[in-house]
Amino acid sequence: MKRFVAAAATALLLWTQPLQAQSILRDAETETMFAEMSNPLIKAAGLSTRDVKVVLINDESINAFVAGGQTVYVHSGLIQAADNANEVQGVIAHELGHIADGHVVLADRGTKPAMGMYLLSMVLGLAAMAAGSGEAGAGIMAAGQQAAMGTYLSFSRVQESTADATGAKFLREANVSGRGMLSFFKKLQQQEYRFGTANIDPFMQSHPLSGERVATLTADLQASPAWANKPDAALEERFRRVKAKLAGYVMPADQTLQAFPPSNQSIYAHYARAYAYHKAGYPEKADAEANALVRAEPTDPYFLEIKGQILLEAGKPVESLVPLREATEGSRNNPLIATTFGHALIATENKANYPEATRVLRTAVGRDDQNPFAWMQLGTVYELTGDTARAALATAERASMGGDMRTASASAQYALANIPANTTDWIRAQDIAMAAQNEMDDNPKQYKRRK
Repeated sequence: MKRFVAAAATALLLWTQPLQAQSILRDAETETMFAEMSNPLIKAAGLSTRDVKVVLINDESINAFVAGGQTVYVHSGLIQAADNANEVQGVIAHELGHIADGHVVLADRGTKPAMGMYLLSMVLGLAAMAAGSGEAGAGIMAAGQQAAMGTYLSFSRVQESTADATGAKFLREANVSGRGMLSFFKKLQQQEYRFGTANIDPFMQSHPLSGERVATLTADLQASPAWANKPDAALEERFRRVKAKLAGYVMPADQTLQAFPPSNQSIYAHYARAYAYHKAGYPEKADAEANALVRAEPTDPYFLEIKGQILLEAGKPVESLVPLREATEGSRNNPLIATTFGHALIATENKANYPEATRVLRTAVGRDDQNPFAWMQLGTVYELTGDTARAALATAERASMGGDMRTASASAQYALANIPANTTDWIRAQDIAMAAQNEMDDNPKQYKRRK
């Protein structure tokens, strides 16, 4: 959904790297919300809800994208800009359109011709310069760069229009109203108005202009039987809570308190202030806000989670156990909440709590094996209980996720040598060792041993 693309020559070198080093935010309630709003759309797309993930990125810009595989990345700024859950569903439907239409796989059809133009212009331009025609050479290079950029952007606009149409189809088939998709595009259109439409060259954009998208989609979206559907009240409530807690987490604390002053006693304001005070280092105020949430809904697992997290990070692990245990049980062992609970059990430094920590953390990584913090905690409790072989296996898992294949290989080899053969853990250690070795063999320069 990114709005404007700078026509710089260096951009050509970045087209194949759409996902830069951005911070992923993981939160149990947010991921639950994403699953609730996206699962009907994923099914309508003929995809598997086990394979498609919606991931939150800590970035204030209003953007969402796909970058290989079946993962939709949503910026925190988009959540803050959206007025309701249905608008976010419209964005997710569009991104699923990219996945279902194979746009990431087909990206080379746009980048290769453009890169070819770019490189040819460089060769011809440098040749002209070498022959003494410096001005002509520079002109050839500039013209080639502009032509290459125009070729890619034209290809991108076609893909975006196709994803719009496919996303609208998924909304209709999932019986989800397209009002949110349309209203969100109108938001983007207002941004364009503020920027000044006279200053926007429609042929130098990666997306069609929002007014064009609104005009193209309106009839189809309004013709859907789902157009008049009322908002899902439970999903809207979840969205408002997530939006508030996200504001408390990503915004400076003073801005959060301006948006949610103490006079505001709503659930959303308590939620936002709990995170803001916690982040700013005011544990007593954060605890008071968390207590207000729990008083309002004593069994809500996410309110219990933030209460327990505040106590744990304030150096009170024993006090955190009750709310975190209730949160884990109430969320049906959500792996992110369970990981925090396991961490708290370890932090008590009470050996009597280690068996429960091991059990909780093993369940957590069994349900979500892509959480490096969970593997670190599991490795810690294994080390504390003398199980160095499985501690090494946990280290291998975490290193493999982080791309540290040397550590992954060495740790997995140690685990193989010390875990009973042919057990589940032994087989997993074997898999990691083989995968790590294959990666190092395929990239010998990267993994060349240091002298």
